[in-house]
Amino acid sequence: MDKYRHMASNIEITKKCLYCGKEYTAKTLTTRYCGHTCNSRHYKQLKREEKLNNFKEAQAKPEQQPQQSFDIALQQKEFLSIDEAAKLIGASRRTIHRLISGNKLQVGKVGSRTIITRKAIDNLFNTQAV
Repeated sequence: MDKYRHMASNIEITKKCLYCGKEYTAKTLTTRYCGHTCNSRHYKQLKREEKLNNFKEAQAKPEQQPQQSFDIALQQKEFLSIDEAAKLIGASRRTIHRLISGNKLQVGKVGSRTIITRKAIDNLFNTQAV
């Protein structure tokens, strides 16, 4: 029934450890390290190098900030949430709520969401400048 269960490998191959370079006797064809410690240390070394390379690549190429593209999209939207309105004018959510409760900023409700039109934000600045 379980004729393969107790089958042991009779293979003995002399190999060189990828991490420390010592020779060892491998019992399988796929063994690459002399032991668990070398395997773990080599894995950590590779991950460290990978992180360092990713950091160097990020420093080398100045890419457009995702925040900038978000701001451009935000300026083109006609209807804004409270968070978006706060980011657009550089104010806190609390300030936006104060403007709404003081009837200085007109809003609309869509279900439970509070929507602010771009026109209302523009009018806010036009009325305060006068």
